[in-house]
Amino acid sequence: MAANRLARLAGVALAGAFLVSACSGTGGASTGPGTGPTATAGGGGGGGGTITLGVAFPNSDTFLSRVQDGMKKKADELGATITITDAKDDTAAQLSQVENFVSQKVSAIIVVPVDTSAAQPMADAAKAANIPIVFVNRNPSIKGVPYVGSDSIVAGTLEMTELAKQANAKGNVVILEGQVTNEAAVLRTKGCNDVVAKNPDMKVVATQAGDWDRSKGQNITENWIKSGQQFDVVCSNNDEMALGAINALKEANLLDKVLVGGVDATSEALAAMQAGDLEVTVFQDAKGQGSGGVQAAVDLVNGKTVADLVDIPYQLVTKANINDFLGAN
Repeated sequence: MAANRLARLAGVALAGAFLVSACSGTGGASTGPGTGPTATAGGGGGGGGTITLGVAFPNSDTFLSRVQDGMKKKADELGATITITDAKDDTAAQLSQVENFVSQKVSAIIVVPVDTSAAQPMADAAKAANIPIVFVNRNPSIKGVPYVGSDSIVAGTLEMTELAKQANAKGNVVILEGQVTNEAAVLRTKGCNDVVAKNPDMKVVATQAGDWDRSKGQNITENWIKSGQQFDVVCSNNDEMALGAINALKEANLLDKVLVGGVDATSEALAAMQAGDLEVTVFQDAKGQGSGGVQAAVDLVNGKTVADLVDIPYQLVTKANINDFLGAN
């Protein structure tokens, strides 16, 4: 089935091809043509020996922009050239971008997949061309292909455990879920559900996918409120949706009655925590994931062995330890 998918999209790959620049600049960025913006940053030491990395992102939201920052910095340190594409959450566009990297014969490919369940064709395309590939942040769990990131069930478990503690293990819980085709959304939601199941006086009363998006998180929460859904806790799969929920609760004058949690520890989320609006978040080391992804790709190019899982641990963030994470993401 993967082979058929690749064949069907071969024309898309040619039509939407990106220009991959093997520049030898000093960390500058440019925007190229294609189905999404292409940023190219060059490390030092250009010439025939320069390692070229093609990086395919699903989008460039607040958190993933920090992942990109980590990649660019590490590429500069290692003297590699990095080209980043943005699929705008289009699975076919991302596959096209990866196939274009293959046709350009980059040294290695790094992917943060739009849809982890559709990542196999990208791995197959790279493998067929004998080009190393690394997945970052979202884990498709493909044997023999390194994943650099975090164990997503830990995030949901840490978040909901703290929310349950602050709620005195009582109340109705709603879950704002990310894109359901992403293992991160599935596992973070499972973490929330598992913790609630251990507390007899807590119950998950609604779960809805907000696709990691702030405005969708706000709209979903507004609809819950308008429908009369009673809830005491919002367990959000990420900070963006949590911030959307906070906006909705503020407009309804209900924020003082509801506890809200998120994941990522973005700068805006930490500001919301300082303001007393967000109760908990979970630090996901964006720059560490980006840096680790580039290091893994370069190591593979240089013939080194890289484990299937390069873990970048999650860390719980509350008002008690927030100062340790300010500015980190």
